[in-house]
Amino acid sequence: MQFTRRVGAYGLLRDSGRILMLRDGAEGEYPGFWRLPGSAVGHAEHPERTVIRAAAAQAGLTVTVTRLVAVVADVTTSAEQGLALHTDRLLFELSTSHGRAESARPENGWAEGARPENGWAEGARPENGWAEGARPEAALRDVGAGSVDEARWLSLEEVERLPLTPFTSEALGLPVTPLPPGTHRFAEPFSPPHPDRRLRFGAYGLVTDPAGRILLTQIAAGYPGAGLWHLPGGGTDHGEQPATGLLRELVEEGGQVGRVVELLGVNNLHNPAAVGPEGRPLDWHGVRVIYRVVVDVPTDAVVTESVGGSTARAGWFSRAEAVDLPLSDIAALAIGQSGR
Repeated sequence: MQFTRRVGAYGLLRDSGRILMLRDGAEGEYPGFWRLPGSAVGHAEHPERTVIRAAAAQAGLTVTVTRLVAVVADVTTSAEQGLALHTDRLLFELSTSHGRAESARPENGWAEGARPENGWAEGARPENGWAEGARPEAALRDVGAGSVDEARWLSLEEVERLPLTPFTSEALGLPVTPLPPGTHRFAEPFSPPHPDRRLRFGAYGLVTDPAGRILLTQIAAGYPGAGLWHLPGGGTDHGEQPATGLLRELVEEGGQVGRVVELLGVNNLHNPAAVGPEGRPLDWHGVRVIYRVVVDVPTDAVVTESVGGSTARAGWFSRAEAVDLPLSDIAALAIGQSGR
């Protein structure tokens, strides 16, 4: 069985009590099922950029990311391909200044990736008028390739009656119904990973105790950023939920038992020539979600992971002490935001 991973970014866009929903077409991941707009994150692409791009290509809308709402992981398998695909799915709340699909009108110009020269959905050419039910005030039509065949603004009551992908049901707070075998369409063939590229999805924590101290970990020699003080956390395992992976890393890197209290955001890292234990430059893309974590009963910070890990040591610091340390980019960002 081949174990592979990807990251997906999706958007929740509401207007006047309705939700923007898409139905996957024959070339989509879940043909015939409805879902939220979004797609897989491209190499080096920020997940926020992904969902903006997807909304433009799939629904002709120009959107703005408001906040990160949730992050969940799922695994789907294909016995035919001998493949187990782990997907970390980020859900963003979106907004648009144009109201219901106004930016999809030809006279208002086209969002990037949605220009007529990139292909029109059948019956959606301006000279033919709008297809029935596809006027902007009622619904949208796909302007992309063949992965989405319809987009509509629907009330939650209408959505509840549709066949939904599990992630969409979970995101909308609806009962999750397992899909029949063979529902998930895997790309044919599934692209093998680039030998010199790495995608790493990680979960990190701004970890504090009741006294307001911050737990930081120092990156070990031989790893990118060696010597810098970093947020506890790291890459999640195949099939592992992000928050679960973070709490595991917190025990391994700092000897602490914590609880996740808030999702703070996502940080994107692209280093096209990172040198690590592999001994040669690699094109690294890191998608890193950040949580706020509280350790109610702190103990001395001790690295408990096996010798040779990426963490040299750990320590508790006041905020004033922490800002004077040589910090990694993500640690500086999180600590800076926490002091506002």
